[in-house]
Formats: sequence, structure tokens, C-alpha cells
Amino acid sequence: MRLPRPHLPTRRHVATPVGVDFGGSGIKGAPVDVQAGKFAADRVRIPTPQPSTPQRVAEVLVDLLAQLPDAEGPVGVTVPGVVRRGVVGSAANIDQSWIGTDADALFSRATGRTVRTVNDADAAGLAEVRFGAARGQSGLVIVTTLGTGIGSAFVHDGVLVPNSELGHLEVDGANAEARAANSAREREDLSWEEWAARLTRYYRTVEKLFSPDLIVVGGGVSKHSESFLPLVEIDTPIVPAKLRNKAGIIGAALYVS
Repeated sequence: MRLPRPHLPTRRHVATPVGVDFGGSGIKGAPVDVQAGKFAADRVRIPTPQPSTPQRVAEVLVDLLAQLPDAEGPVGVTVPGVVRRGVVGSAANIDQSWIGTDADALFSRATGRTVRTVNDADAAGLAEVRFGAARGQSGLVIVTTLGTGIGSAFVHDGVLVPNSELGHLEVDGANAEARAANSAREREDLSWEEWAARLTRYYRTVEKLFSPDLIVVGGGVSKHSESFLPLVEIDTPIVPAKLRNKAGIIGAALYVS
């Protein structure tokens, strides 16, 4: 006598989310395995249009997703500006027409998919805390990205506190990123030692105000961290980011998943 097969519940298919990182020179995206913190397929890159107005970026997003036909999940998009409930509130290093744009609505309408936007540094912070240099760290982690400006992310016990914008702190009478961003190092041809002295002043201000448990330093220059981070004299543990240029994509996918 053949016994009846036990009834097994049907596994529900969960579509893989897509992370998209909107940068000054390129818009990059990939489907992300948010359980492993890795790309689920090859990354696609399209040059950032000039001027990078909201409508033109939306058109690029449509083209980018068309090159990822098997990635049908929701889409997270980083924006280099303050983002409140999907509306962009600042545009320090992007086209001024972004200010006041409901990016969630614009991108969702253009793509026909669920799209959520997040500050680019906040996305990197989420990724570094979940899968990178701050994995397993409790308390307050501050992730900073040193590039054209200084981006920042606050993550407390794994929860993002968005739009910290610590690059705009006043340090020594000046906007911090005007003197301590990587662009300032390049513009003024500073030595690693000279730049580290400015970073020390910046990070001392950050630790005095917020008393973080860990500071993570990201941005492209973090690959040279051995040249400057040991010269930064602060009390808080400070370490280089691990995910580097993958952090924005992974963090955007985490944000929307």
C-alpha cells in the first residue's frame, strides 16, 4: 500500500531587490542577495547624464533596470543629498533641480516598480554595519565617506538615524568638508600628514559631540587608509570601510528590502 505524500507548504518566491548608486560620474546598479551581502549578478554602470536633472536620471534608471531583466524586486536608489520620506531636500554636489523633488514618486512612476531613495552615505552606513567593518558592533557607529564632500551615517544598534550630514559641521570657523574632504587634499596638494591633521580636528569634533563607539572611514580614498588613518589622533576606534564601492549598492538594496 502506497502511503500518501505529506503535504509540504509551497515556498514563496521573494524577488531579489536591486540597489542603485547615483554618483557624479556613473549610475551603478546590481541585484543584491541581502542575506549574504553580495551582488546576485554582475553590476551594470551607465555614465551619469549632464546635467543630472531628476528626469534624466530617471531615464537612465529605466535603461539600467532593462539590463537586469531577471531582477524583478523593489529598487533602492542612493541620492547624494538629504532625503525625507522620498523627497530630496539638499543638492550640495548635484543639480539644484533635485531640491523638493519627490524622488520616490518620480522613479516609481518611470519604472513601474516600487522605488525608495536614501542618502548615499546612509546607504553605505547600513551596508558597513550589516556586512562590513562595523558588523557585530553595538552602540553608535558613525560611518563617514571622504570624497568630493564628507558624507555621514549614524547607525545605533543596527537602526539607521538618517540625514546626519556631518560634513557640514563648522570646524575652525569653516565648513568641515571644505577643509577635510578628499577633494580638499587633492585641490591643495596636501601630504598625508597634513591631511591627517585636518582629519584629526574634524573627528575630534565628531567624537566630542556624539561619543560614538566606532568610526568607519569610507570613500575611494579608504583604499589608502594605511597612509593616513594611523596618523589620525582620536580616542574613538577608527577603521577603514570594507565594502568600498559596493557599499552604496548593497545598502540601497538593504534599505528597500
